[in-house]
Amino acid sequence: MTELNQRLKAIRIVPVIAINNADDAVPLAQTLVDNGLPCAEITFRTDAAASAIRNMRDTYPDMLIGAGTVLTTAQVDAAIDAGADFIVSPGLNPTTVKHCQQRGITIIPGINNPSLVEQAMELGIETVKFFPAEASGGIAMLKALSAVYPVNFMPTGGVSEKNVSDYLALPSVLACGGTWMVPATLIDEQKWDEIATLVKAL
Repeated sequence: MTELNQRLKAIRIVPVIAINNADDAVPLAQTLVDNGLPCAEITFRTDAAASAIRNMRDTYPDMLIGAGTVLTTAQVDAAIDAGADFIVSPGLNPTTVKHCQQRGITIIPGINNPSLVEQAMELGIETVKFFPAEASGGIAMLKALSAVYPVNFMPTGGVSEKNVSDYLALPSVLACGGTWMVPATLIDEQKWDEIATLVKAL
């Protein structure tokens, strides 16, 4: 198992975070680290993503930081330059995957059916994002895929405090991605105590 996979398996839950203001990145990182979740997947759904990753990396060099919702090779480059440890994409784009491999950074591409898993394996991918997890058949679908393919899964999309333990119980699941413990509204309002409470409840 790769070092990244070992770290993901130890953390178990990856908070998927949309940051609108890069200045919020450091206090958010402190909240996560102080409450036992030294990990973040910062999505490129906002313009502040790269700056937020850089701010987190500069302040917490040992934190596990991923770049999420990466759709283009330019975003891959921006994430690497900002200090991301790994890349996550919602789908499987061979161009993006190969660019990550050329740049020497791990990518966890999104899949939700057998054909996409096989395409990922053909590209040398060992860990995939099962997305959108609940909309794609949830636990039942993941069990079916796991029975056939020797890959690791990171379910994201519809995963919540109500079902996360069911996903994590599957041997093929390294970790789950979720937004429920770090809602964007609480970040925007800088309600770090409320986020801390949600993180502690994991």
